[in-house]
Amino acid sequence: MKARENFGSRAAVIMAMAGSAIGLGNIWRFPYILGEYGGAAFILLYIVASLLVAVPIFFAESIIGRRSRSNAYGALRKLAPGTRWHWAGILTIVSPLLILSYYSVVGGWSVQYLFKSLSFDFTSAPAEAVSGYFGTFISSTWQPILSHTAFMAMVAGIVLGGVKKGIEKFSNIAMPVLFVLIVAIIVYSLTLPGSAKGVAYLLKPDFSKLNADAGAAALGQAFFSLSLGVGTILTYASYVKKEENLIVSGLGTAVSDLLFAVMAGFAIMPAVFSAGIEPGTGPGLVFETLPFIFNRMAGSLPIVSAIISIAFFVAILAAALTSAISMLEVGVAFLTEEKGMKRVPATLLLAFFTWLIGILCSLSFGPMSGVRILGDTFFDFLDHLCSNWLMPLGGLVFTLFVGWKLPKADVRDELTNGGTCNRVLYRVFYYLIRFVAPVGIVVVFLTNLLL
Repeated sequence: MKARENFGSRAAVIMAMAGSAIGLGNIWRFPYILGEYGGAAFILLYIVASLLVAVPIFFAESIIGRRSRSNAYGALRKLAPGTRWHWAGILTIVSPLLILSYYSVVGGWSVQYLFKSLSFDFTSAPAEAVSGYFGTFISSTWQPILSHTAFMAMVAGIVLGGVKKGIEKFSNIAMPVLFVLIVAIIVYSLTLPGSAKGVAYLLKPDFSKLNADAGAAALGQAFFSLSLGVGTILTYASYVKKEENLIVSGLGTAVSDLLFAVMAGFAIMPAVFSAGIEPGTGPGLVFETLPFIFNRMAGSLPIVSAIISIAFFVAILAAALTSAISMLEVGVAFLTEEKGMKRVPATLLLAFFTWLIGILCSLSFGPMSGVRILGDTFFDFLDHLCSNWLMPLGGLVFTLFVGWKLPKADVRDELTNGGTCNRVLYRVFYYLIRFVAPVGIVVVFLTNLLL
């Protein structure tokens, strides 16, 4: 039997897991809600939500993954033999594939926009053409599908390389490059006239905006930003060596995720305010507003504007890819370990499956925009199903399993590395896993139900 692959070092573990967490949501969603709910005040609320709820769920998944050295389905079967817990693992096999099917459509948009940046379209075309391009592009039939196909081909190509030669190698390159690019964009953004208003938008605390909605937003952002509840962290943790410190790796991942989100805010918002554009436009902030900003800047600094445009969409594509490969790897691990498939056919089969569903998601912005499921387009239906229900349900399963089913001695062994470290932190996080995190997940459920 072929030996199971491992990540090569602690840095590789953090790079891969942070790559899974850092995605498109960090770039456009976090800066927007940061300003909406009190700037710096929201950061404090987000940190509390992360430490009390999100990070304990992260550790619960990590414990299951490393303890079992198996995929999401096999892990629960191995750790709770003779029970039905493993059927919950099916949920975390299907969920990331459904997420990937529509996530890859947005990833495809980043491919198209990078191509447009490389051809200098955003800096040379008339401003009105740039501002209207996004709506024309996503409502067309073939261009978004071709971009979606290109993105899925990149994802499959990386996963085909395996854990060390594919996922680890790409993450080790992509994550440092991603942070360097964001720093470069920050420097450029802060030099623009009027950028100080964007800085104030992000940093000036407004505690009057911290209400129940802000708490729910912080909890939701912390939960979903770390890719919890869909088996990605569990699967990656199954490749972590026994001697690796799970608490250090987990906190390193959480800090990296938060740091990148804040940095993305400083990269985007000063430029948005400099251009006098309303910041609360969600995903349109990236795909509609910023190309328009680059176009306006090209009048005085055409070369610099073109380079920044290219760098920005390279960063978006890298962020999208690091998250997407973790989603595909969950299903690949299941097929190779449970069904005995080789990595190549398993990867190609699942990539093809998600690609097909992704086509329906892509068409829901154009020819299939009138097709509705419970009032939503196909894209929005999958997004709401996964984000509002399947992910929290998966997180609840993991916390209940670790907190109430898995022997306490096993949890202690994993979090303390056999009793050699983290003894105080183990007691804190074990309490959070058992009692606090499940309550936080129920709050997410209630929020999704009532809003």
